Amino acid sequence: MNNKATVFILLGQSNAVGYGIFMSEEEKIKEPLKNVFGLNRNPNQSFDNDKLFWSGYTSSGTNLGETHDDTYSVANCMASLWQKEIDNGTELPDLYIVHIAVGAQGVAEKKFMWHPEHDMVLKPGELSQVNIALLPLAEHILSLVPKSIVEEGKELEIMGLHWRGGEQDTLVPVEHLRKVLKDIYISMFDKFYKAIGQKFPIVLHNITHEEVSAKNKASESFDYINETYAELSRENENMEIFEVREAPFYTESVYERGIFEPDAVHYSAKTNKWVAEQIIKDYKQRNSL
Repeated sequence: MNNKATVFILLGQSNAVGYGIFMSEEEKIKEPLKNVFGLNRNPNQSFDNDKLFWSGYTSSGTNLGETHDDTYSVANCMASLWQKEIDNGTELPDLYIVHIAVGAQGVAEKKFMWHPEHDMVLKPGELSQVNIALLPLAEHILSLVPKSIVEEGKELEIMGLHWRGGEQDTLVPVEHLRKVLKDIYISMFDKFYKAIGQKFPIVLHNITHEEVSAKNKASESFDYINETYAELSRENENMEIFEVREAPFYTESVYERGIFEPDAVHYSAKTNKWVAEQIIKDYKQRNSL
């Protein structure tokens, strides 16, 4: 395990950012971790760089999307828990995290930053200021990963790509989604395979905010997006669904379902910690650790 580098990729929108759930001072990762590495926005947030610059992971500055740091994102939760596992004696490889997310960005319309034809721009900043063509950025960054790991003197392992998006697409009419959604996802994931040079596990996180979708009269679109995820997972053996409603604290009878912040849209810190725990648990089981 000592010579292996496993790469965890988290892409999407606000629930990939960890929007609005800021870490306590005690849990912020201020000192760079020894066995977990990330990509700081400067100098890695670029279409033009020809190499990646990994550094010891911190919870600030390691999302190559918007500037919204020190949150209980799944990426930050993964980093903290992975380092604790190693410190406690688990023989895990070093973890390398690629995190690219901007809030309120779907894939189905050109105005959304994940759309394949979004204007080719890279304007850093906070939400409402940031404007990035996220698909080509992710494709470019992923294309540099294999060489960068070799240059680290390690053997590449792709743990998987976790897609935490889709919420913004619930506001797109289902008639339009039927025309474009599946093809966009197939094309996007194919670009990522080609960028890294191999097929790897892709985990599609079902979207869950039923109440908000119904309030916005978007329930048809909501259902169609999750049905598309299910169809992709059935048709591709390397794709699977992550269902956050399997959390033991999910509660059907309350508005926030036990998993959200009070807005019933953004997952709570407790939820994101649980998600990270399940990802690590699955990795350990697959590798008999």
